[in-house]
Amino acid sequence: MKIVLGVFAATFVFSASGLHAADAPPGAASCSGCHATNAAAETPVPKIHGRPAAETIDVMTEFRTDKKPSTVMNRLAKGFTEEETRAIAIWLAAQK
Repeated sequence: MKIVLGVFAATFVFSASGLHAADAPPGAASCSGCHATNAAAETPVPKIHGRPAAETIDVMTEFRTDKKPSTVMNRLAKGFTEEETRAIAIWLAAQK
């Protein structure tokens, strides 16, 4: 039941934001929980959609290695492999 609800929630987030969950790499749905997908949204959390992939990879690496301080991103970044991070970053960069 929890898995079904998780899939439904991820699908809803992507559908509501105009993104396509089928195109997203595993783990990408977790980003939109805090990072706005709407370019017009005002939020203190930086927007990451459309950001260059290399920039996202560098920042995630800094979080993963505790070189960049954070409240939660260091823990989240440690949950992704370098390959997963790269795939998510490339996908996010393509989102405009």
